[in-house]
Amino acid sequence: MDEQAAKRKVALAALEFIGHCGVIGVGTGTTVACFIEALSGLKHRLDGAVASSDDTARRLGEIGIRVLDLNAVGPLAVYVDGADESTRHGQLVKGGGGALTREKIIAAASKRFVCMIHRAKLVDVLGDFGLPIEVIPMARSHVARETRKRGGDPVWRKDYITDNGNYILDVRGLDIVDPSALETELNQIAGVVTVGLFAHRRADTLLVGGESGVETITIT
Repeated sequence: MDEQAAKRKVALAALEFIGHCGVIGVGTGTTVACFIEALSGLKHRLDGAVASSDDTARRLGEIGIRVLDLNAVGPLAVYVDGADESTRHGQLVKGGGGALTREKIIAAASKRFVCMIHRAKLVDVLGDFGLPIEVIPMARSHVARETRKRGGDPVWRKDYITDNGNYILDVRGLDIVDPSALETELNQIAGVVTVGLFAHRRADTLLVGGESGVETITIT
């Protein structure tokens, strides 16, 4: 099974968690694009959706699903998204698509977080992908220096501005043996909006697509 076929498989599997949820949270990325396409057949079950990015809002609108403000509808029953890396404990690295801040907010406001990934993204230790950090523009150099002190190799994602008007630093080389502790530590650096570690608010369910189909991992 190629990667695109696996994405479609996990997207279809995620539909089983929708039920009649009223309003759901929807993430960002190529796997989520497959999920939104599949969701079009179930839109009659939904009152609307909260989108984690402008791109997702556009895609939802194109299939006739109302995009709502989290302030008006939260908390949410379920949030469906992908990840760049995941452990079997549901700890994630997210932000390759640049929407990490809104993704983290919606995940925090949702009772269940369903995460769709390809088997190649399931790892024992996070960090190979590089850790995205959203930063206030004036703090870019300061945050970069602070991550270097911690053994990181930060690269500014040039020519990219988040939907919140901020910059992204992609940091490789960090030792992520304790994701929760590192998430807390990096979030304390002045100028950091949020870090792409989802360890305090982990996924509740992982849908892992691969050659043998979709594996469901429930985090307890």
